[in-house]
Amino acid sequence: MKYKSYIVATAVSFLLAGCGIYDKYEKKVEAPADVFGTTQDITSAGTDHSLAQMSWREFFTDPLLQQLIEQVLQNNTDLNSARIAVEKSEASLKAARMAYLPSLYFAPQGTLAKFDKNPWSKTYNLPLQLSMDVDVFGSITNKKRASKAVLLQAQVCEEAIRANLVSTTAQQYYMLQVLDRQLEILTQTDSLWNASLETQKTLWENGKSYSTAVNQMESSYLNVKTQIVDTRRNIRAVENAICRLLAITPQHIQRSTMGSSSLPHHPESAESNGQRMFDTNFLTLGVPAGMLELRPDIRMANYAMEEAFYNTQAARAAFFPGITLTGTAGWTNSAGGMVIDPGKILLSAVAQLTQPIFARGKIKANYKISQLTEEDLQRKYVQTVIDAGNQVNEAMADCQAAREKHAYYHRQVQVLYDAYTGTHELMDNGKANYLEVLTAQESLLSSQLSEAMNMYNGAQAVIALYIALGGGTK
Repeated sequence: MKYKSYIVATAVSFLLAGCGIYDKYEKKVEAPADVFGTTQDITSAGTDHSLAQMSWREFFTDPLLQQLIEQVLQNNTDLNSARIAVEKSEASLKAARMAYLPSLYFAPQGTLAKFDKNPWSKTYNLPLQLSMDVDVFGSITNKKRASKAVLLQAQVCEEAIRANLVSTTAQQYYMLQVLDRQLEILTQTDSLWNASLETQKTLWENGKSYSTAVNQMESSYLNVKTQIVDTRRNIRAVENAICRLLAITPQHIQRSTMGSSSLPHHPESAESNGQRMFDTNFLTLGVPAGMLELRPDIRMANYAMEEAFYNTQAARAAFFPGITLTGTAGWTNSAGGMVIDPGKILLSAVAQLTQPIFARGKIKANYKISQLTEEDLQRKYVQTVIDAGNQVNEAMADCQAAREKHAYYHRQVQVLYDAYTGTHELMDNGKANYLEVLTAQESLLSSQLSEAMNMYNGAQAVIALYIALGGGTK
């Protein structure tokens, strides 16, 4: 008989191993090669670390911006909700781990019964009931592992929200800076164009110009006035947007001037003309797809596949029998059909095995659904990696374009300023008409505003690259 028991135990062990219901998750989906479209590494110059491994405090050096981001991460409603979601997932995982333990209930019961003319009979039970599911086929284990994967997803979701808030706050902050710069340009232009308008009025009063010239000059001057109003309104809108992130009432947001602090840059390439704000010489184009594993969305997709894997394992375990041990110990005065007084101690133990045979197709359907969910998430993981590579590629292209255009805008502002001052002198001497002056003024203003906006676009591109590589989570 002993040999038979050993044989049965060995057979069961091999059966469980062959079913694989206790297997641990291993990622089977490979990321596409050259997902960025190149073959080199994206690293910080002079180091072996990824740009994404920089904390946001290292990446953003402006003290006022650092303080603003700190306040956003502390007060933001969405991030606080994500923290609560993590705590909920931790509670669920704790409950899943406790499923290995037996449940214990105290269930007192009293009964009054009377038959025909017999006196009332009083029975009572004061039992402690214990019940325990034996995890022979891995159902509890796989559910616990799935709960852990859910917790990891919640934690990574919190990181993703944190990175998004860091990015959004920084972009809004730099937008305030560029609007301040544009307002400064428009204010200076307002003063200069007012002087030009007064000069044109003097020429008209002295018969050296026409009223149409005065009207044209005044129209351009009033256009600058309206742009000043619009810019101030845009500043208020951006400040309000930041206040919403902070979960506070609308108020002024303190910030430094544009270009006073830089994003990460190579020390040898820093310039004083503002280009250092978004200098990307510290980067080399690149790609190993493994670097994208720092991104919260890719990690979340991986944990989702892990959860689906364990859910599939749990669905497979449902085909096997469930074993439940139940025991009762207590005090009762009911011994079967006889009432005794005083009561006595009652002990009972029951072992139950439930083997599903036909459950109207539910077990098979659940297993099939779990398999299809796992396959779907594997495809979504690959697409997530492809989308991430595309974002990095786009951000790098935007960085390079902004840097190249900056030199052109800087030179364009210089030559147009010379053209404006020269044309204005010619007009003062009666050697240029008002149309030439108007053209020079408007071209200079447009170029100055475009240069400021390009600086913002460059800073925004570097921030996008930082986030696209998985930065901002710490």
